[in-house]
Amino acid sequence: MNNNLIIINVLRFFALILLQVLVLNNIQFSGYINPYVYVLFILMLPVQTPGWIVLISSFLLGISIDMFSDSLGLHATASVLIAFIRPNIINILSAKEAFVAGAYPVIKYYSLKWFLTYALILVLIHHSILFYLEIFAFREFFHTFLQVIASSTATLILIIIGQYMFYKPIK
Repeated sequence: MNNNLIIINVLRFFALILLQVLVLNNIQFSGYINPYVYVLFILMLPVQTPGWIVLISSFLLGISIDMFSDSLGLHATASVLIAFIRPNIINILSAKEAFVAGAYPVIKYYSLKWFLTYALILVLIHHSILFYLEIFAFREFFHTFLQVIASSTATLILIIIGQYMFYKPIK
């Protein structure tokens, strides 16, 4: 990674933590919808980023959110899990596509369909782990499932809006 890429990712790291902690954690959407846009940091790391850097930065991201949310490592666990499976998801979705060196997995370089599939899989896994570990019981299975779906939808909508605000697709 070159220096500009490192600076951009460090700024994105802190900006997403601040957005999550100062704005999104303080907005209540009927108790079911809790958008966690900070996962965008993990989604947008360059494809060629070494796995250990992705895992460590995901842990630091998750534990930072945990410190401000009093959630005892739940965000760190969910973040590290999606960071761990991210390369496999990228390989499955991109079997026929070659990645441009230094390219981010964003709408700018790939189609909306590709990015939406990629983000949907990882956000659903993240939110499922987060909410089911939080409740830690299956007695509230359907209530939690509804919360996972609603929060994942809200998160994806905000991520897509952010993608179009900052990364115009190449035509």
